[in-house]
Amino acid sequence: MKALAGGKLKLVQAALRLITETRSLTSLGLRELAREAGLNPNTFYRHFKNLDEFGLQVLGYIAEDMKAGVRQLRQMADSSEQASHDTVTFVYHYFLANPAATTVAVRELHGPSPLLRRALEAQLNASAREMAEDIIERGLVPGVEDLVVHEISHMTIRYILFRAMDYIERPEQRERVQQETERFINRQFRGALVENFSEEEVLNVLSKTTPSGPPL
Repeated sequence: MKALAGGKLKLVQAALRLITETRSLTSLGLRELAREAGLNPNTFYRHFKNLDEFGLQVLGYIAEDMKAGVRQLRQMADSSEQASHDTVTFVYHYFLANPAATTVAVRELHGPSPLLRRALEAQLNASAREMAEDIIERGLVPGVEDLVVHEISHMTIRYILFRAMDYIERPEQRERVQQETERFINRQFRGALVENFSEEEVLNVLSKTTPSGPPL
């Protein structure tokens, strides 16, 4: 996506300042938006055809701003556990610093605009695809089929978005939310590894990790 500049960038950044828990992209007034950006109201239509097109730019701006940092961390990771920890830490800290980005993503995924819903789905799918490609390229989960890595990445991206509001709104639970998210990711990959084991191998592993005692 081409980097935003000038009036476009000012309008996008103004929208992110105006969005709150009770307001969405499609509820913003053009005059209010232009005033916040320090621009003439007519400037909006020089850059965008309508609010849907503007919303696409806002979603793209958020996605590009976040994905670059996440990819760099994953490409430096030496293990799937480190990759999940670094990714979750970065994303939650990004959302904490940019709560409007979280509000936009969560709300528009189920919002009134079909165009924005499809665009956000496409952004989430692209993030999941990049996550899977980085994991496969780095060989972080050897033994797990590429298709399964893509499936888990798809679930992971949506789980992180689902928990993002909890992380932002409940400061006392942030550490727990992060730990639960990391466990969710790691368990998915470990479960995928176990799927490749024979029944005898699974029983052998369980016998070594289950405390001895009377049968349940």
